[in-house]
Amino acid sequence: MTITCLASIAHTFARRALAYILIIAGATVRLGRSSAWLCVIGLGLVTSCIADSDAQPSDLTMDRVADGAIPTAAACTNPGGKRCFAHVQATAEGHLRAFDTPAGFAPADLQAAYQIPVAIAGHPTIGLIDAYGYDALESDLAMYRSQFGLPPCTTANGCLKIVNQNGDPSPLPGPPPAGNDWTLETALDVDMASAACPSCYLLVVQADDDKGNGLELGQGVAAQQGAAVISNSWGGPEQQGVSLDAEETYFDQPVAVFVAAGDNGYDDGGAGPDYPGTSAHTIAVGGTTLQKDSSARGWTETAWALGGSACSLSIAKPAYQSNTSCSFKATTDIAAVGDPQTGMAAFDSKNGGWGVVGGTSAATPLVAGIFAATGNGDKISGGFIMQNAAKLNDVTGGANGTCGGGILCNAGPGWDGPTGYGTPNGKLLTNGGASPDGQSDPYGVVNGGCNAGTGPTGWLPLVLAIGLVIGLVPIRRRARG
Repeated sequence: MTITCLASIAHTFARRALAYILIIAGATVRLGRSSAWLCVIGLGLVTSCIADSDAQPSDLTMDRVADGAIPTAAACTNPGGKRCFAHVQATAEGHLRAFDTPAGFAPADLQAAYQIPVAIAGHPTIGLIDAYGYDALESDLAMYRSQFGLPPCTTANGCLKIVNQNGDPSPLPGPPPAGNDWTLETALDVDMASAACPSCYLLVVQADDDKGNGLELGQGVAAQQGAAVISNSWGGPEQQGVSLDAEETYFDQPVAVFVAAGDNGYDDGGAGPDYPGTSAHTIAVGGTTLQKDSSARGWTETAWALGGSACSLSIAKPAYQSNTSCSFKATTDIAAVGDPQTGMAAFDSKNGGWGVVGGTSAATPLVAGIFAATGNGDKISGGFIMQNAAKLNDVTGGANGTCGGGILCNAGPGWDGPTGYGTPNGKLLTNGGASPDGQSDPYGVVNGGCNAGTGPTGWLPLVLAIGLVIGLVPIRRRARG
């Protein structure tokens, strides 16, 4: 009976918990014939957790990376159309590289790197525009925020709101198709927004899909429902000769609309400039490689090799862009960490739990959150960024492609394509907080459980505790005898 039970546990844990099986085995030996019911308890908890996440990890599209670099991959595919720009560290088989505990930059790292004010007045709302449904969104977000000591953000306490492209709480869209995993995108969106502004409320607008105009409709929904800033981690290539006048009306909102600039290098690897990053009404966000160093800032950044930049094919050149060498609007305006090689921790139960994420998809909600936290949600133009370039960290190294040696694909002093005017310094950008609706809720911790995954606050420590405590009982009895 003991051998059979332990074999069952080994099969259930597979490769990820062999060390824990040995601990349970030690308790089982002490129990002798009583081992069977302990194994039933362990297996019951394990299988119930596995049942909560029956979806299979997504197949990802592998990135081109330097020799010896960690494999990375794109989460979304929609050739020629709109796609999310999430990138993650990946396995050689093309799945998210899952970790038992968080890896990558934590909220405290990002707050330090960008000098983000955490203690703010009120709860400004960050609008996050994504596609498809995500059943585990709330429980996955709870796991992330609990792990890092951020205040709970739930639908019950009013911090988290999830609506469809019409602004209604139901019906919400179905899950994304295989190979086009917007759940990873949505997970990193809510996690990065939480990291940048723990006190902010989150409004997630889920478009029916990435084919129709649901993502565009989400802009007005977010603004109408009180978003202080709007974040879009998606885009698609402009088409020569195709007017964007109708699309432009969606992005003309009274609050700042941030858009990821792309995820395949300069000019989207030759596919063309990514819209709506090139919109006249949006602020385009590029990506950097972020590393700790011994400088006064304590961090250094270079342009991420796959971050976006481009010249629009038709959107008029704004007055604040005087040295871009583009005839039309150029991207980007601002940047933040996006390289998954130096990425951030995020939690997505569908793809195995903890992963390391990046992409301009990660940089965009991060920058949006910083603008919300610093009270700059009403700054709707890249012109504000140009006028406050001295309050940014100028990124002067790195490139995202080949463009004849110019600033459209090479970072340098002042404005450049891959990083815009630089990355935010929240301390310098602070404008007194964005929303005077009261004090932040006290920080708390969300309890773990099956829905919380396999992190250190989840179910596995409970199984171990039961095994170890019960395993001591025979020893105490023998000592008394």
